[in-house]
Amino acid sequence: MASIENFNFAGKKAIVRVDFNVPLDENGKITDDTRIRGALPTLKKILSDGGSLIIMSHMGKPKGKVNPKMSLSQIKDAVAQALGTDVAFAEDCATADDMAAALKPGQVLLLENLRFHPEEEGKPVGIDKEDPAYADAKKEMKARQTEFAKHLASYADVYVNDAFGTAHRRHASTAVVADFFDNDHKMLGYLMEKEVKAVDNVLNNIKRPFTAIMGGSKVSTKIGIIENLMDKVDNLILCGGMTYTFAKALGGHVGLSICENDKLDLALDIIKKAKEKGVNLVLGTDCVAADSFSNDANTMVCNVMEIPEGWEGLDAGPNTRKAFAAAILPSKTILWNGPAGVFEFDNFTAGSRAIADAVVEATKNGAFSLVGGGDSVACVNKFGLADEVSYVSTGGGALLEAIEGKVLPGIAAVKGE
Repeated sequence: MASIENFNFAGKKAIVRVDFNVPLDENGKITDDTRIRGALPTLKKILSDGGSLIIMSHMGKPKGKVNPKMSLSQIKDAVAQALGTDVAFAEDCATADDMAAALKPGQVLLLENLRFHPEEEGKPVGIDKEDPAYADAKKEMKARQTEFAKHLASYADVYVNDAFGTAHRRHASTAVVADFFDNDHKMLGYLMEKEVKAVDNVLNNIKRPFTAIMGGSKVSTKIGIIENLMDKVDNLILCGGMTYTFAKALGGHVGLSICENDKLDLALDIIKKAKEKGVNLVLGTDCVAADSFSNDANTMVCNVMEIPEGWEGLDAGPNTRKAFAAAILPSKTILWNGPAGVFEFDNFTAGSRAIADAVVEATKNGAFSLVGGGDSVACVNKFGLADEVSYVSTGGGALLEAIEGKVLPGIAAVKGE
């Protein structure tokens, strides 16, 4: 695998997979350009070297069909403004041969949404997995995916993957296309390198104490991550909606709080494993309960084991916040994925804010802090604290799978693994 820093793109055409799946308002205007700004160092390096640039991305989930509401034409002008140069647009990513061939050094071509073609994701369309013909359809689609990737590769001399948010997908543009470039002509972009390094810091370059904070509504969606972290962390904070599954497993009454009744044994098993491995498992002891799922609901602070009927826990209580901070503040490595409550409601942000403040303070004291997962990122952005932690990951599912210990196809393909 080549290094983007050391590679000279002069006279080369580079096709770059970015994640420009940016949020748009009803008028097609970008409401958050974080992902575009994140890719700029890679894109500008290619142009400043004297290379020409072919940008490819997906947007939304069009499921293999053209959908104007998910067209990348809507962001062409914003990309041009960010790069400070004109950007040409190919209305079909699969028929951009002439436009790609005509590119001169310093010029930029943006391809239309890759997912307008079912070959990008490589999933058979219009056939159920239970259908006996599904296996043959899948085999045929895989062959079509390979040809699609080969065609994309034919546009350029060099392939750069800078889309960490899709690195966990084995799509044509994220993994298969890399097979058509030799090791000297495929590489990770700057953003991808930063993401890989950040994950490596929290999993393989651990400075102790190591504290992982796992929020979210369901234990079931985080079990793989929890199990992988159990052998690495000193402190494991489990918060958010998961709190009430643990409380009920321990014999508590959780009222209308979110709870996975079929995962009570799993919760008890996690408690047992933490004890066996000497991990300090920090669970909520009190909560801010509400009489409806609303910012304007009536509230009370109560023990998580004694939530009245008709009430539900929506945020961590004051004693729980203190316990979280006590675990976080002395830490030297911190991973935060998932808020402590329904932070979207302003009246239920105190738990998540307490975590954020403690993470920021620990970071100032020398800790490496990685915040990732959509809600956690939205959380630190809401509090205006994104610049005060060590790293905010752009990848949701990709980050979680990396933490879980899974191989990410988009990275493995570039590295030739």
